[in-house]
Amino acid sequence: MTFVKLTLNEFRISLRDPLYAFFTVLFPVLLIVILGNVPPMREPVPGIEGLRIIDLYAGIVIGMSIAIIGLQGMPSVLATYRERGILRRLATTPVGPTMLLGAQLVMNLITVCVAGVLVLAVSNLMFDVPLPEAPLTFVLAILLSCSGAFAIGLLLAALAPTGKTANAIGTVLFFPFMFAAGLWVPREVMPDLLRQIGDYTPLAAGQNLMTDALTGQSPSLHSVTVLLGYLVICGAAAVKLFRWE
Repeated sequence: MTFVKLTLNEFRISLRDPLYAFFTVLFPVLLIVILGNVPPMREPVPGIEGLRIIDLYAGIVIGMSIAIIGLQGMPSVLATYRERGILRRLATTPVGPTMLLGAQLVMNLITVCVAGVLVLAVSNLMFDVPLPEAPLTFVLAILLSCSGAFAIGLLLAALAPTGKTANAIGTVLFFPFMFAAGLWVPREVMPDLLRQIGDYTPLAAGQNLMTDALTGQSPSLHSVTVLLGYLVICGAAAVKLFRWE
């Protein structure tokens, strides 16, 4: 019960910043609406029969929401909590800072799920974007993408001395990661070398899994391995380096 209250309190705190709520939940929906009204976005995807570019972008903008939360929002909040002494004070209470970290992770995962449902619903209703043929693979893609991005975010929170620094580092990572995932140029038209390099980034690996789910294919073992690698390596480093004060 304490954990639930703590999670709800983190939701209330996050909603005090309307811009954060807008960019994590509403902006992905707005972006898919804008892109869906651009005629070239309704052209077929090279090399993938039966899919249009807009069909892939539903997954890409969900990945963007994951990136904003995992690379910018969460590390900034946790580093700010440490900077202000909140984590140190929690260490003297029954709640403990570890429970706060858990509440942050759960809150952010729920936020991603809400954004994902809205993006899929709007893109399906407005632009006839097909729902994933393999829904379990799609759920796996969301969870693994979150695990990889959140692990990196926790490492940033562990290393950054202030919330502003954590947000700045996360922003620097955001743009190349989202480029590799295909936000500006679809991965399918990238040069082979660039696409292969991108396969080792967390958001591109997650996008590969979402495409697998969309077309009903089995999840790519390579993408699963990459995301689990980020979870294990960055997660272990964050646990070792994280400071409560």
